[in-house]
Amino acid sequence: MNAQHLNSGTTKATTPPRHLLVTALIGGALVGFLVMKTPEARARLETVTDMARRLGELSDQDAQVIAAQLAKSSQHRSPSLI
Repeated sequence: MNAQHLNSGTTKATTPPRHLLVTALIGGALVGFLVMKTPEARARLETVTDMARRLGELSDQDAQVIAAQLAKSSQHRSPSLI
């Protein structure tokens, strides 16, 4: 992203706020998990969620939504055919 500053004619780079980056990471991981439903996608969602929680960027309500999706997926797993 670029922003125009009044004190100069040059364009300077800006960094989006951390909460927007965390939201994008969690959103991407959640969509990937819901679409692919692979162990790798689940692990990525769990990792990103844990990181966001430790940074204080994940609300309790959002954490509950993610936990519900993870639990729902665990309940609907079909038994393996080994």
